[in-house]
Amino acid sequence: MSPLNIKKGSTSHSAYDLRDHNPDVVESHTLAIIVENEPGVLARVIGLFSGRGYNIDSLTVAEVDHTGHRSRITIVTRGTPAVIDQIEAQLSRMVPVYEVHDLTAEGPSVQRELALFKVKGKGEARIEALRLAEIFRANVVDSTLESFVFEMTGTPDKIDAFAELMRPLGLTEIARTGIAALSRGA
Repeated sequence: MSPLNIKKGSTSHSAYDLRDHNPDVVESHTLAIIVENEPGVLARVIGLFSGRGYNIDSLTVAEVDHTGHRSRITIVTRGTPAVIDQIEAQLSRMVPVYEVHDLTAEGPSVQRELALFKVKGKGEARIEALRLAEIFRANVVDSTLESFVFEMTGTPDKIDAFAELMRPLGLTEIARTGIAALSRGA
């Protein structure tokens, strides 16, 4: 076989190379950070983000090892791959930080969000709200003669879809928590 004769100035890249060659694409990443469970650690981690102009879309903190005094901070943030790498490197250098994992880069992960919805309505609107809640597996956690409060756990897209369907039925308030995420790997 003879080598390809490619003229100067042309490219040898395949037309079927579907990778995004634009490194400045802003992506959403979920970071899991294991830290020392002591006063001021969360403020220092958040200070790293705010001091450098990074935004936090979602934040969840929970103790994961009571005897070892360790907590897990789960942060959803947006940035280019270079910015995400910089955030990870800066977090890793902090003294009370034990581990930093980019769950988005490590592969598939399970993400869930918790939300409460207050829906006011009467008659057919109440019946329809209960029917939709059953379809979405939302639980009624409070009920009066004029309103319901539903609790639902799911992906952010599922939470958004439920909210859109409840708006015409009398949705008045939404309270959403941060995202909890775990890697699906072993």
